[in-house]
Amino acid sequence: MNVDIPAAAQLACLLEASAPKPGNVSPGRHFSDVRYEHFLASAAAIGGAFAGAGGREVGETILIAAQATSRWTRSNTNLGIVLLLAPLAKAASVAGRPEGRPLPGSSRESAEKGRSLRESLHDVLNRTTVDDARNVFAAIRLASPGGLGEAPDQDVADEPTVTLLEAMQLAADHDGIAREYATTFETTFEVAVPALLRARADGLSWDDVVVETFLTVLASQPDTHIGRRGGPELAVEVSQRAADVMRAGGIRTDEGRRALGYFDHSLRDPRNTGNPGTTADVTAAALFVALLQGAWT
Repeated sequence: MNVDIPAAAQLACLLEASAPKPGNVSPGRHFSDVRYEHFLASAAAIGGAFAGAGGREVGETILIAAQATSRWTRSNTNLGIVLLLAPLAKAASVAGRPEGRPLPGSSRESAEKGRSLRESLHDVLNRTTVDDARNVFAAIRLASPGGLGEAPDQDVADEPTVTLLEAMQLAADHDGIAREYATTFETTFEVAVPALLRARADGLSWDDVVVETFLTVLASQPDTHIGRRGGPELAVEVSQRAADVMRAGGIRTDEGRRALGYFDHSLRDPRNTGNPGTTADVTAAALFVALLQGAWT
């Protein structure tokens, strides 16, 4: 793929952070422990790590990005995003590019590009090693994501004894990021990217594209970040309410926008229990894939 991979990674982070996604930080809407500008700084910080992503192992890129981010913020602003973007970046560095100019509105060409990148991603994930897992465990400890808890096998506090992909497969039933690894990014490629490309083809602004993609993903499955912090019942309820917002028209109708506003307000509490953080991470991955496929032009 003839694309500026680090610029696409940074832009994906910026677009995701800047859109007013319900229950998340965005311009003028901060959390008590992290502000919108921290997400901007984090997006800038990972550029160096992704500049060399094609020439190093996935785990090393993730750890370098986490270390760079930690110099700008003490909050976990982008761990899930980095976990998703690093293997995609490595895959993009070797993926073949079909003939023809990228046309986001063309489902056939988009599917071909996605399939090419996804095939490369499959190879990248299957070549991960125990060293990759070790570096990722270190990155997770550095970022200290909330609600992580302990795992009965391959806990991040311990030394891994399996490859990164195998570690993710063990966690796939309760962690959305791990599930993406285990399924070769099924939600990213089969739910989020198609929603994003449809929204772009319909002429929506980038803010609206991001929000609609986010709602589509959230409505399709409970958010595991909410599940860890507020319990599985809350995660299911939030997913159902996202589907209600979509049925009301989402960002495309006045009724939908009113429903979206109420939804956003209901997700905000002092502990950010209702923050659909994993959904935001998958949205960023979809943005990265779309930008790699030429959706910016």
